[in-house]
Amino acid sequence: MADLPELDPIIHGKLRLATLSLLFGVDAAEFTWLREKTGATDGNLSVQLRTLEEAGYVLSEKKFALRKPVSVYKITPKGRKALRGYIQAMHTLLKLADGLE
Repeated sequence: MADLPELDPIIHGKLRLATLSLLFGVDAAEFTWLREKTGATDGNLSVQLRTLEEAGYVLSEKKFALRKPVSVYKITPKGRKALRGYIQAMHTLLKLADGLE
């Protein structure tokens, strides 16, 4: 059997994968937008974003808008590269599963 590609365990979590995928397509996103799009709770999303931030995959910026705190997140170049690698590994796994390799 061919060697199976490794899947990045940081990205492999469902909510982290969804969050990185959303950030990949935008310049930046507020926490509330990410929460709405993912359907996650504040606490769960916060923990997953912290994990992505600790891995260097996202950056966060705290701002104030109308005296209210706003958290804005951006995917980093390292995060983009990691997500592309993850997608490539998934393609390889799917080809193996389908008997194409």
